[in-house]
Amino acid sequence: MVTSEVAAESFGPVVRPRHVEHVSYGEQTTDGAGVKLTRVIGKDLHQRLDPFLMLDAFRSNWPDDFIAGFPDHPHRGFEAITYLLSGRMHHRDSAGHEGVIEGGGVQWMSAGRGVVHSEMPEQENGTMEGFQLWLNLPARDKMGAPWYLDVQRGEIPVFVTATGTTVRVIAGSSHGVMGAFQRPVTEPLLLDVVLPSQCRLEQPLCPAFNAFVYVYRGTVTIGDRAVEEGQLAILSNDRDSDGICLVGEGAAQLLLVAGRPLGERVVQRGPFVMNSEEEIAGAIRDFKAGRLVAS
Repeated sequence: MVTSEVAAESFGPVVRPRHVEHVSYGEQTTDGAGVKLTRVIGKDLHQRLDPFLMLDAFRSNWPDDFIAGFPDHPHRGFEAITYLLSGRMHHRDSAGHEGVIEGGGVQWMSAGRGVVHSEMPEQENGTMEGFQLWLNLPARDKMGAPWYLDVQRGEIPVFVTATGTTVRVIAGSSHGVMGAFQRPVTEPLLLDVVLPSQCRLEQPLCPAFNAFVYVYRGTVTIGDRAVEEGQLAILSNDRDSDGICLVGEGAAQLLLVAGRPLGERVVQRGPFVMNSEEEIAGAIRDFKAGRLVAS
């Protein structure tokens, strides 16, 4: 297997770690053509977790739960990041982009002024598991040109700490390791962390950033709070904090996500995310008029 393990830098300990402000489970729902998933972050957290708009988690080895996929549908005004743990997913869009990722790969799409795309599973057996995260675009960039990039498993930088914790750096940087994606303005950090039992990871975080942890295997301790499998932990915004400390209670796996808030109004209608009702109405008109050409 191709690997992308790199050397990490050491840094001083996190001395003023963030604590857990709130813990919740996601909502079981369906989307696309009937794909079963868990909506971990929805509209009720738009402002609190700015610039992040949505996080969906999906995992099933029953084809009927996912095989119908997400046929052609429109988007405008944000970026969609799909991270696949296992399975195979095919992306195609009206801007002419196309790509396939397999387990460990990432698809990053900026819808910009508008695109119609499809995300279809390319498997009939085995487990389909992964996440989709929506990242808001600043008002000045919402009508920019759409773009797309996929990165396969072996292209994502990975480092292992001295205590055996494995960190895949999807976006941003961690311990001196630059991730596969760097985005301006919101500066997202997206880490996939594997914590062996009783192992610890200290990660610096800018105190101005909103941040959360989603545990998808096992249990993780953050400060004095245990966060269990399937739980979202929203991290406090302490002005003098310098990072987060994570400890695995048994083997655990999690996503650590952080980003610089935009502080702008968020108006969402289904697949469109803009800054006003008028802009949403314009997106709907453009879609109905065929100005977002179907793939």
